[in-house]
Order: sequence, then structure tokens, then C-alpha cells
Amino acid sequence: MDPDTFRSDISVEGTDVYWRRRMAVLTGVLVVVAVVAWACTSASGRRTPTGATKGATPAPDALVVSLPSPLASPSASPSPTPSPSGEKEAKEAKDGKDGKGGKEDRGAKDAKEAKAAAPRRPGDSCDPRELVLSLRGGQQTYAGSAEPTFLLTIVSTAKVDCTVDVGPRVLETRIISGNDRVWSTADCVSGAGDDIQMLKRGIPYVRTIRWDRHRSGADCTAKRAAAMPGTYVAWTHADGLDGLHSPKTVFSLR
Repeated sequence: MDPDTFRSDISVEGTDVYWRRRMAVLTGVLVVVAVVAWACTSASGRRTPTGATKGATPAPDALVVSLPSPLASPSASPSPTPSPSGEKEAKEAKDGKDGKGGKEDRGAKDAKEAKAAAPRRPGDSCDPRELVLSLRGGQQTYAGSAEPTFLLTIVSTAKVDCTVDVGPRVLETRIISGNDRVWSTADCVSGAGDDIQMLKRGIPYVRTIRWDRHRSGADCTAKRAAAMPGTYVAWTHADGLDGLHSPKTVFSLR
């Protein structure tokens, strides 16, 4: 056999085997690369050691968070709450603006304050707040025909001398029994019935009042009936002096 022929067959067969081996190696390398790439992709989606889940948005950096955003809208300032004093002033201003209502109220208030003012000159009318009125009974029980008597006093505490009407109509002493009006000094008074007295500070005006144990009323011509035995109450009040009155005195008729 020719040696060249044998060598040629071996060379042809060796070349084919060589390329097949190269293709196998290349295929293996591609498979390894694909496996490594798949492994890397899977590892990126797993839970991180800090507990972050797959696909979670990474936490922003603290420095970035502390910086103000130029797109952030300014916070709305709270609307002021009206105070009670502001509402009162607004209401008073409205009343004054409306017209006569506010002016009349202020005028009445000023007149009341001027009326309640203490006397400035001697002879001015006494301020009722500076007067003390009292009525004291002579005794608690009146038997037989004994007539009840009372001591009426009124004293001024003003710094200057002042005048007051102590007439029986203004300083009315009244006697009642339950709801029954029995007798009054204001009944059947002749003339004007006024009695203006000048009061000095601390010096009382004193008057003695005597009741004849008979009833009185508006009809001064009718015969007056005698009061029945029982319990009665007497007190004095000043008509037109802001409700000035004395303590009540209880007594009995036998």
C-alpha cells in the first residue's frame, strides 16, 4: 500500500474530528455563559440581607429628603378664629351705625348714672343708696285698747347735707295681716302730704307713728271698722326711692 494514501485518509479524518470537537467546546462555553447569566438575574430579584423585597423601591437618601423640594406647595396658614371680644366690638359698632338704637341706649345709661350720682352740693336730693330706713315697734303685744306705736327713723350717710321727702305718702307705713291690707299712712292724707327734710350725715330724722286699731282705705267718708285680734306685720317703704324699705315688724293685738 502507498504510504501517502494512508496519510491522506488520516488527515481528512483528523480534520473533521477536530472541528467537531471545537464546535462541542464552543457549545459548552455558550451553555455555561447562559447559566451564569440566568443565575445573576435570579440573584438580583431575591430578598436582600436588610429585608428588602423584590422590586421594592430603594429608600431615598436622608440628605436628599432633608432638602426642600422646589415643587412643594407652601402650607396654607390657618384662618384666624374671631375672639368673643372682637364679636362684641363688631356688634356694638353695628348697633351704633344702625342709628338711634345705640345712641338711645348710651343716652339712657348716661342719664341713669347721673341720676344715681351722690349729691355734690348741700340741698341736693339724697341718693337712695346713702339712706338707711328703719321701723321699730313699741312692744310685741297690745292688749285691750292699747294703740300700737312705732318709731320711724331715716338717716343719711352722704358726705354733704341732702334733702328727702318724709311725707306720709312717700314714706308709707303699712300694716297687713296675711294678704289683707289693714291700714296705711297714705290713706286719707289731707293736703299735698309732702314733708321735705334736710338730712345731715349720721343724724337721723325721727317720727312716731301711732295706729288707732282701725282699718283704713280709699273711702275716707265710710265708717272705719275696728281691727280684729291677731298677728300683724308693719313696715315702711319709700315710694320713688328705688325700693328703699325698712325691715318688717311683727306684733299682736289682744
